[in-house]
Amino acid sequence: MKPSSHTPPISRRRFLAIAGATIAVPTIIPGSALGADGRPAPSNRITMGVVGWGMQGPGNTGNFMRQADCQVLASANIDKNHLAKSLAAINGKQKNNDCKAYHDYREMMARTDIDTVMLAVPDHWHALVATEAARNKKDIYGEKPLARTIAEQQAIVKAVQDNHLIWQTGSWQRSERNFHYGAEIVRNGLIGKITRVEVGLPSGHTDFAGTGKPLLGKLKSMNVTDLATVVPGSAAWDIAVSEAPAELDYETWIGPSTMEPYIQARSHMNWRWNYNTGGGQLLDWIGHHCDIAHWGLGNDNHIGPLEIEGSGEFPAINALWNSCTKYRISCKYPDDITMIIAGGHSDIRSGTKWIGTKGWVWVNRGNAFESSHEPWENDRTLPDADRKIQLPLTQGGHWRNFLDSVKSRKPAVAPVEAAHHSAIPGHLGLISMMLGRKIKWDPTKEVIVNDAEATRMLSRGYRAPWHLS
Repeated sequence: MKPSSHTPPISRRRFLAIAGATIAVPTIIPGSALGADGRPAPSNRITMGVVGWGMQGPGNTGNFMRQADCQVLASANIDKNHLAKSLAAINGKQKNNDCKAYHDYREMMARTDIDTVMLAVPDHWHALVATEAARNKKDIYGEKPLARTIAEQQAIVKAVQDNHLIWQTGSWQRSERNFHYGAEIVRNGLIGKITRVEVGLPSGHTDFAGTGKPLLGKLKSMNVTDLATVVPGSAAWDIAVSEAPAELDYETWIGPSTMEPYIQARSHMNWRWNYNTGGGQLLDWIGHHCDIAHWGLGNDNHIGPLEIEGSGEFPAINALWNSCTKYRISCKYPDDITMIIAGGHSDIRSGTKWIGTKGWVWVNRGNAFESSHEPWENDRTLPDADRKIQLPLTQGGHWRNFLDSVKSRKPAVAPVEAAHHSAIPGHLGLISMMLGRKIKWDPTKEVIVNDAEATRMLSRGYRAPWHLS
């Protein structure tokens, strides 16, 4: 893959204006070009390129294509099968062949007629793809967690801010009414001073791709029932390893991470359970329930934990699936607030619970809401007098909010700064668990205090020729 040039692009709408002044108008113009099909004319549409077509890519893209003013012009993927599926879905929905295929996402990013990008790639690719999009002046819808390391997250934040871009994180719970309602109650001090926050996340491993079960079937005669017990040098490992399929550019898929043998059960979707490419359940979910916790605390910018101490249960570091299966992290925040982040512990309920001196509020998916104040549960609406702080309430959903922000240039409901700070407790908690000791964090300078070994874990080396500039 050859690096693309980075000539500053002119805006798509300016390009259209220039072209209209210099190119003869054809005698017959398709009705869809003028918006006669009920959609806005092309000059008023937001154009998009998508990178990734695994777990989140199809759903995100589908939600954008449901918006009349969004047109998907390009799809980039290093798996030929995924690329073909994306083109079939996009062009089929849009009833044309306008969406073009790319193997190299950088070539797609260089197109000046693309306004925005949707990024849904494995965690170890987040930083490279996002910063490339930012350099090409694309507004970005990116998945959580923001990146695989804190240093990569810092690079993304800087790139977005330096280029004055709109960023929306796939932390879509912010666009759900029950999460908004709970966070607004907390922000307005209606449960008093917050003393404790409980963030309950999933534990274990989930075979999202359905590729783990067939492998376990092959290993049944060896009494292997858990891929987290399969390690190099074993007969089970030798069975698990294979050549990468021809349709997948595995060299590029591994990208900046350490080269490892191809194992189908830890590639598409299941890359989450390998620390070389993902961050386990902790990092996969920290951008959801911890994001909501921070929203309620008002911690979207610069207010983070001061001390982090965690413990967890880990498979062997070289196991096929090696991410933590059970964990508990205690974070000390300013103003004597303690946050507990846990997965696999029955005393910490799934979702987000804020506990204050005058009561508590708990929220979770499925429109779940409970509190110590029964009228809140019945009404689900706060009187205006209690809403001195009003959190942004999206109209039309999370994906619509991104497009509206692209047009207005006002921040989206889940901006890059919020994504960064929401994931920091997860990253630091994982470092603490791996080292087996407490971590002290300076949230203003964003550095670990007096611990050189832990500091080195804030970033990771990149495999050549990849580098993060």
